[in-house]
Amino acid sequence: MISVEEALAKTLNLVSELEVESVPLQEAAGRVLACDIVATRSQPPFASSAMDGYAVKGVEVEPYAMFSVIGEAAAGHGFSGTVGAGEAVRIFTGAPIPKGADYVIIQEDVAVRGKLITLDSEIENHDYVRPLGDDFAAGDRIQAPRVLRAGDIALAASMNAPTLQVYRRPIVALIATGDELVIPGEVPGPDQIIASNSFGLKAMLEEAGAQVRLLPIARDTKPSLTQAFTLAKSADLVVTIGGASVGDHDLVADVAAELGMERAFYKIAMRPGKPLMAGRVLDVPMVGLPGNPVSSMVCGQIFLVPMIRKMMGHPDVLPRELTAKSTQDMPANGPRAHYMRAIISEDGITPLLRQDSGLLTVLSAANALLIRAPHAGKIDAGAIVSYLPI
Repeated sequence: MISVEEALAKTLNLVSELEVESVPLQEAAGRVLACDIVATRSQPPFASSAMDGYAVKGVEVEPYAMFSVIGEAAAGHGFSGTVGAGEAVRIFTGAPIPKGADYVIIQEDVAVRGKLITLDSEIENHDYVRPLGDDFAAGDRIQAPRVLRAGDIALAASMNAPTLQVYRRPIVALIATGDELVIPGEVPGPDQIIASNSFGLKAMLEEAGAQVRLLPIARDTKPSLTQAFTLAKSADLVVTIGGASVGDHDLVADVAAELGMERAFYKIAMRPGKPLMAGRVLDVPMVGLPGNPVSSMVCGQIFLVPMIRKMMGHPDVLPRELTAKSTQDMPANGPRAHYMRAIISEDGITPLLRQDSGLLTVLSAANALLIRAPHAGKIDAGAIVSYLPI
């Protein structure tokens, strides 16, 4: 068995950044930017009003000053004339500041009588003018790489960038294996169960940014598994679920070997998830996950998600471990790293009572994986421990 750290390094070495593609701005959220976005214009492209009010000359602003209103400026419809001495233009938020004006009196500080305005006795000491390029200037950049959030998309739109260069989303082929499995909605036989791992992993990997293909369940025969691998060879990553152990019906390793698998490793010092396998099959990176539902999902979080992030060009491939106080005493750990399903709250982190790798209810209740290192000693409540949010 190898350590989790060794296994993670080997799985990441199986993949690399994918090619860059151009996508419409409206489809770029969540993607990883591959090339800088360069602003083609300044924002605002002219000095504009930050409030509704009246545009005047700043040197004339004083209590009780009077101005004659000579026109109006609205967003998208500027005032074409020039503001002279004693004159004002009714202006609305976002409108260009008229020529000759450099100050906006907010409407709350003005008394209006027909075409004449009078300033109040107390006036805010603020010009409410947004200067040209106040937000950004032509040539400014959104730097790559970065995961594009909603705010980035809004900024790119304002920079007049209709398409963005991003890393392609990896295509992952998921192959659930086993005669005992049926798809949700089907009627299972007396010795069968509902396939769950592939659906949970699909949700996990799509949240990480991948495009996931659920292939038909592969039965416990070499022809069925061989056909599944053949169907998956156009993917960027093949993930098998189950059949990677050493039982008489666990055929994934045998079939992969017959197809020329270059194995990177088999078995890791981790629980849940010991019978993990990785390598290349038909020149495609492949990871063989354990069949136990929780083992499969935890291994997906620890190994598959970083692989997806690397292929997408993510600037932070590995998730950041956080720390919290344990709410409970914990005994010494054994020789394998233990990823315990736990709940993180204001009080700290609490490992759930039942840690069996077949209990999806426990995984569903958890929002964190508490990490115990191999051979870690016992700890008392209040001790600081590491965890990964899930």
